[in-house]
Amino acid sequence: MGTVSQLHERVRQPAHRIQSEEEALDIARSLAAAFAQQASDRDINRVLPYDEIEMLSQSGLLGISVPSEHGGIDISNSVLTEVVAVLAEADPSIAQIPQAHFHVLEAVRIGGSEEQKASHFERAIIGDRFSGMFSQTGANGADQDDLRLTQEGLGYRANGRSLHSASILFSDWIAVFVRDERDDVAVSVISRNTDGIQIIDDWDGFGQRTSGNGTAILHNVYFNADALLVHSDRFKQRTVIDSVDRLTHAGINLGIARSALAATIDFIRSHNNPWAENGAKSAVSDPVIVARIGEVAVRIEAATAMVERAGGKIDAAQINLTEDHVIDAALSVAAAQTTTAEIAMETANTLFDLAGASAARIGLNLDRHWRNARIHTLHDPARRKYAIVGNYHLNGIKPTRE
Repeated sequence: MGTVSQLHERVRQPAHRIQSEEEALDIARSLAAAFAQQASDRDINRVLPYDEIEMLSQSGLLGISVPSEHGGIDISNSVLTEVVAVLAEADPSIAQIPQAHFHVLEAVRIGGSEEQKASHFERAIIGDRFSGMFSQTGANGADQDDLRLTQEGLGYRANGRSLHSASILFSDWIAVFVRDERDDVAVSVISRNTDGIQIIDDWDGFGQRTSGNGTAILHNVYFNADALLVHSDRFKQRTVIDSVDRLTHAGINLGIARSALAATIDFIRSHNNPWAENGAKSAVSDPVIVARIGEVAVRIEAATAMVERAGGKIDAAQINLTEDHVIDAALSVAAAQTTTAEIAMETANTLFDLAGASAARIGLNLDRHWRNARIHTLHDPARRKYAIVGNYHLNGIKPTRE
């Protein structure tokens, strides 16, 4: 903790080329089975999953959002999010890596030139990992130095820091969302090995402990003009860049909920003690427990349907990028986010409500489900989404540009 992260140079073989959505889901399930085996141990000891991340790179999953004209399968956003949810059910810290990665690739799709798209998308297809660091000002950026970009000759200089950039410890490439001299947002994609970049392993949250978050600092970093996405002015317009990010964020919530429910069911089946006052002969026949498990399972299924619906609306907006489509997608994603966040927390709490005090033993580490849900749902919290949706319906205030 608190050390500068040094990512060892590795000779990485080109990743597998995934050919269909069905194959992507099959590979995600296969990886998830492997990732789940040591997930609890990694959480307890904070062992960063470098080997697992290399498996993720080799699997081909990091290239599935690449458009078909650049060699990808142009996956639907509902399936993209289900892939993230499947990985999150096994280990939500690992799932945070493709979430950040897909966010950057959507920014490249919107703001990159054809040459930049070809270059960055090919890197994703061969298994390179992208992460981002963001410029924030005002109240939202009170705990970080503002990132700034200045022009120098034919290139640019960037300085500043961003606290706890998501999964940046595992990145090969970093998208720097930075404010320029006109206070407009520009985006540059640079190698994590660029001179002047310092990445510090200082994430000490009690959940999502191995997600690879860290502080990124730019010390007078110079990069050529071709590192800057040429259509950064498009970020002033309404896009679905953040909707893609927020829907995959909801996918992690959904995976956490599924994992907590599975842990609850396993524990109840193996500790078959009913509540005496119900007169049930076993916990699995206790009507209170049975009904509560059913209620949670139904809510998870409903949340899954909301994620699928939101994904379809993002698809429509990507095909026809009108303001109405983008707003429709943003509102549907907000609904998916709030629902998945609530069911993640509810399911994690239900685990202990039904399993009882014996489930709280440290050695079982079942509290990781609650810790992961609590930390992950603190980012972009649900209460903000209710206000955005309410303001739109009540006062006609459109969601902020994304």
